[in-house]
This record gives sequence, C-alpha cells and structure tokens, in this order.
Amino acid sequence: MSPTPLDSSITTPAYRNPTLTVDERVADLLGRMTLEQKIGQLMLWDARSEDLSFINTRQPGSVLHILGAKVSRAIDLAGQNHLGIPLLVGEDAIHGHSFWKGATIFPTQLALAASWNIELLEQVGRVTAEEVSSTGIHWTFSPVLCLSRDLRWGRTGETFGEDPHLIGELGAALIRGYQGLGLDDPTAVLATVKHYAGYSETQGGRDSSEADISRRKLRSYFLPPFERAVRAGAMTFMTGYQSIEGLPSTINRWLLTDVLKNEWGFRGVLVTDWDNVGRLVREQKVCETISDAAIVALRAGNDIIMTTPQFYEGALEAVHSGRLAESEIDAPCARLLALKFRMGLFENPRRPDLDRAAIEVARPDHRAINLEAARQSLVLLQNNGLLPLDSASVKSILVVGPNADDDQQQLGDWSLGSPQHPPEAGKQPREKTTTVLDGIRALVPAGCLVSHERGCSIIDDDLSGLPAALAAAQTADVVVAVVGDHLNFIGETQSTATLELQGGQIDLLDALEKTGKPMIIVLVNSKPLVLPPSAKRAAAILEGFNPGMEGGRALAEALFGQLNPSGKLTISIPVHVGQQPVFYSQVRGQHGDRYADLTQIPLFSFGHGLSYTQYRYSNLRLSSPTLTRGQIAIVPVLAGPIVPVLAGPIVPVLAGPEVSVDVENSGKYAGVEIVQVYVTDVVTSATWVNKALKGFARVHLAPGEKKTVRIELPWEAFQIVDAEGRSVVEPGEFEILVGSSSRDSDLLKATLRVE
Repeated sequence: MSPTPLDSSITTPAYRNPTLTVDERVADLLGRMTLEQKIGQLMLWDARSEDLSFINTRQPGSVLHILGAKVSRAIDLAGQNHLGIPLLVGEDAIHGHSFWKGATIFPTQLALAASWNIELLEQVGRVTAEEVSSTGIHWTFSPVLCLSRDLRWGRTGETFGEDPHLIGELGAALIRGYQGLGLDDPTAVLATVKHYAGYSETQGGRDSSEADISRRKLRSYFLPPFERAVRAGAMTFMTGYQSIEGLPSTINRWLLTDVLKNEWGFRGVLVTDWDNVGRLVREQKVCETISDAAIVALRAGNDIIMTTPQFYEGALEAVHSGRLAESEIDAPCARLLALKFRMGLFENPRRPDLDRAAIEVARPDHRAINLEAARQSLVLLQNNGLLPLDSASVKSILVVGPNADDDQQQLGDWSLGSPQHPPEAGKQPREKTTTVLDGIRALVPAGCLVSHERGCSIIDDDLSGLPAALAAAQTADVVVAVVGDHLNFIGETQSTATLELQGGQIDLLDALEKTGKPMIIVLVNSKPLVLPPSAKRAAAILEGFNPGMEGGRALAEALFGQLNPSGKLTISIPVHVGQQPVFYSQVRGQHGDRYADLTQIPLFSFGHGLSYTQYRYSNLRLSSPTLTRGQIAIVPVLAGPIVPVLAGPIVPVLAGPEVSVDVENSGKYAGVEIVQVYVTDVVTSATWVNKALKGFARVHLAPGEKKTVRIELPWEAFQIVDAEGRSVVEPGEFEILVGSSSRDSDLLKATLRVE
C-alpha cells in the first residue's frame, strides 16, 4: 500500500519558498538555526586544504581559495548539512581571475587607472565577472579604494592612485562591471570594497602599520571613495589591517557602524581581512582572549570573520558565559542570509560550469578588451622626438633588460606565480602573455633586425650578461631597455626602504648610455620608481606599470606608431625617495617651497602624459561667474562635438557651474586627450589642499580638429571638511583650473564666486 502524500505546505519550510519576502525567509530560517549554525555562518573559511570536512563540522557560511571541481564538492557538502544553507564562495580576482589558469589577466589597478576611462573599467569588471562566475565563484575581493601616499608601501600598485575623486569614479565603474544586472545575475560576482579605511596611510611605508589619521583627515580624503562605492551599490566591504587612534579598524565601531552603516546607509555585509580577529590577540594585543576579540569585533559591526577558525569556539564561549547575547549573533547572520536569498543561492547555488569556463577564458572579445585596456594604460612620460620609430632609419633594435621577456613580472602581483599561491600551483600559460620582446618581434617592420639580451638581474647584482648586452648595443640603431621591479619587492608585506631600481639595472642603463646609442626606457613596474640620471636623459620613457597579458603588444604598437599613447598618470613619480609623500594635492602652508637640498616638485606630476601630437587649450569659460547655494539643475545630455564628463544616471543635483574649454589637436596624429578640471577654494576656514581634481573627460581629436569639452561640476565639488569635521561649501572665491595635468603651468584658470 502506497503512503499518503504529505501536504507540501507542511513538508516545505518557509525559508525554502521563493514567493515569500526576503525578510520572511530570513526570520523563518533564523528561527530554525542553532547557535552553532549561526556562528558558523559568520565564518569565511580558507579552503585550500583538500580536507573539506570543516564544511560539515563547522558549517561555515562562506569559503575562499577554492577552485574547479572542488567547488562543486564543497557545495554538495554544504547541501548535506541540516537546513542546507548554501555557501558563498569567494576568491581574489583582483585584475582578472587571478589564480585560474588561462584566465584573462588585465593590467593592474594602477595601470588601468591611467586610462581615466570609466567605461573601460566597467568592461574590465564585466569580463572578469563572466570568467569568475563560470568557475563557481560568487564573490571577488576587489576593488582596492585605498589612497596611495607613501610609495614605498608594497601595495601601491593595487590602488587607483593618489586622488580621492578619481579613485571613487573608477572604483564605482569596476563595481558596476562586477555586479552586472543585480544580485540575482548568474554572470555577476559580488564586489568587495577594500580596505576600509586608511590602510594605505603607513609609517615609513611599512605594510599594516599604525595609521596616524584624524577623523577629519579621514573624512577629507580617505572616506570619499568608499562613500562613492556605497552609492554605486557595492554589497561587501572589507576592513583593513591597520589601527587608527589606538583602535584596529576591525573594532572601530565609529568607522564600521556609525559612518558606513548608519550615516551612509550601507545594507550589504562587512567582512574582516585575513585573520583580523585573531590579530587582535596575537599581534595588536588589544584583546587577551579570542572570546574577547569575538565580542568587540561583532559589536563594532563586522558580519563575516575571515580565516579565524578560533572565532567559532570564542563566540560560543562568549554567549555561554553571558558576555555576548545571542541576538548579537543573529543580526550579522541575518544580513548574510538576506544577501544569499537576494542572490538566489537557495534556488541555484551557482555551481561551476567547467565547459562554460573553458569557453569564457578563451573568448576573443575578452582578449580584445584586455588589449584595449593595455593600450589605454600606457603613459608616454618623455620623448625627444625619437618616438614613434622611423622604419626608414631604424634597421636594428636591441631589446634588453630583465623585464623584456619576463611574463611573470609583466602580469605582476595577484596572478598565478605570485606569492599568494604556492609554487606548485604553477603560473599562467606562457603563450597567453605577449611580453615586450614578443610584441616587438611580432610588429617590427620588414627588414629590421631584433636582438635580445637580458643584461642583468633585478633580484641580485649579477652583471654577467652586461658584456653581451653592450656588444649587441654597438650594432643596434636603437636600444629598448625594459626595466622595473620584481615580485620580490612588491605586494603585501613587501614594502621597500627605497624606490631605486634594484639589482644591476642602474649599472646596465649607465653602461648603455655610454654607447651613445639612442635609448628608449620601457618601465614594467608595480609602482613609481626613482630613475637614475641615465634614464632621465633617455630619448623616451614609456610607463607600462604591470600591463597584463597584452602589455607587450600595446607597448610595441606605441614604439612603431600604430598606437598614439593617451594615458595620464594617476600617481606622481618622485625625483627622490626623500620627497615622500609627493602627491599633488598638498595642504597649503609651510616655510619655503623646496627642501634645502632638493626640489619638492615630482619628476612627473599627477595627470602628466604626453602624446605623439600636441593639444592646445583655449577659451575657458563658466556658465556663470557666481553660484548660489541650492541651485537645482538637471545634468543635460550633451550632443554633437561637446564631450560630457562620464557620470552616473541623469538625476536632479545641486548644480555647480558648467565648465567649458576648447581643445584643439594641433599636431599630425589623431589622439585622445584627457581633460582635467581642478578646484581651488582660495580662502578656507580650515587648512585645505592647494587644488583638487573634480572632473575629467576623454576627447578624441583628429589632426587639426577642435572640440568644446563641457563638464558639469556638482555643488559638492566645492566642499571642504571644516575644523569640526563637517562637509561644507563656504562662500567666497574659487579658482577653476582646466588643462592637461595637475601642474600649474598646464592649467588655464577662471574665477567663480560662491554667494
């Protein structure tokens, strides 16, 4: 006799019913969970080990560092747990799917930033999400919105540079690309905004050191990019390792709850960085026990605890001893569960589709976007007219230097082969990367010979290759010297005491200069480096940073004139390490305007970048010479030859002026110019910066073409943070500065008065 079927309304729990609201489903599920299951949900577990039994014994809510078929195994194990709560699977997809063999590895953030191209950054995020999501990953720990200050800091190359406004706009674009059409988009991944906040303000460039930042300074410079990320819809934030005013960021309730969640209205989840809770006991020593650390971390506002296995027992003990209420576990657990419901993970846990993954990482359009990103990231720092190379006069080229044919250094940090994964994990397939040497050999004009010598090492003083390099230089018409840095000297925990070229590179450049042959310097480096005099005297300098898999092709195109470089620096390059910090937006007021023994002006300033053509700026004007608080306007859609600044949706805003300037291409090459708008508040109630970037636009110009570029500045572009920590627009005179870089000599000026 067959059993009588049960009523589905009795057998199916409410939290499994997708027709109910998220709040109803969360409430039902929380009511069914044990304390142990709730604590497990708060844990982000390192899954690199082949032993995944912790998924059943601890029932974590999320895992990271897990790839391929192993993800399916983890999802299956989670499904076997009581209640079957799905896993949230994270990975460090930093500039591409970092640790997936064959994935598209883009230029690093600092390189991408040089494009000043919001649409491009959104495309990069979209490509990355499509490749990442196909492998069963739901969550990337990117972008980095740290503000670069001391260039010795090893993670400088992970940033977008030194300017809060530009960081915020580029970060918002990458977030939109990652998160796609919304939380339930199966081709999207959650973006993680990090490191919140002030992590980059180091002492002596040392990673994770105490950050001496007041709350006013945080609000002035470090917090605005993160607030912009909230408005862009970022669903996860990550804390930093550092402490501020005696409080590690992980237990700074003012920062995590008062500002992020209450003031800005952030409704996503907040995750600690790697073992931040454990560090409260082990390193920073502000907590005696892991239970103490669990209590203060939860009360500060953290929702997910990354890779602190002891948190499980610590939180249990805290509740059982009465020092922590179970409701204080319920609140972050509810936030995470709500996120999982909104992502649709209970209905579709988003397993890896390895067949789809193989297609995604091999897509020609992904490679094409990567090449375009590399092209737009190149910055022509210096050129005496040698570039582009004349194929009629250049019949032999020596490509020399330790980074000329080193695919690993070209990809940079956060890629297979970098320190974040063990050596046995291997590296990206060599054939996926076009090195500088590969690119030159592929594009060299017929009849031009290319020779190659390494010349020296970066990681030691070995100069055994120097004689061969000098001999080859004697027979070459042009020397292309590819120098920079090495993974040994960059990245997390890898700060440097100096910024000089390491190993035998200075000796190599000095010796090559003495041959008298024209020398082009190509920089493949994670961050700005101090250049020796022989490099400064070179015929040309091209900055590539870590230009990704297509970087060599793009650099070769620039050398041979197939590409007119358009990138602009988003970070200042110093003359000497002693100039640190050398960022452009310095607070006004000091005795003198230089060091007694050295200039304070950088070698190459923020916003600098040359072209093979010339651009002339003229006729700067404002829509009105005065501005009254509270004026409301709709940002217009501009057409024809007018190029609007790239921004978000068209909405009513507190309007500032419309800035207009004419830009003419007076040279013989077509090109893209990046127009920059800076604001100076002439007299302020509290000390403030000399100038601050507030708008920008990319404009394409044919030879002889002139266009009017118009950029709307919102009311907020005129704000300062006063001595009380309030964001205010003060009446008085403002200068609107428009031009090709942050240097005063490159800027036109107009005056605006705020009534």
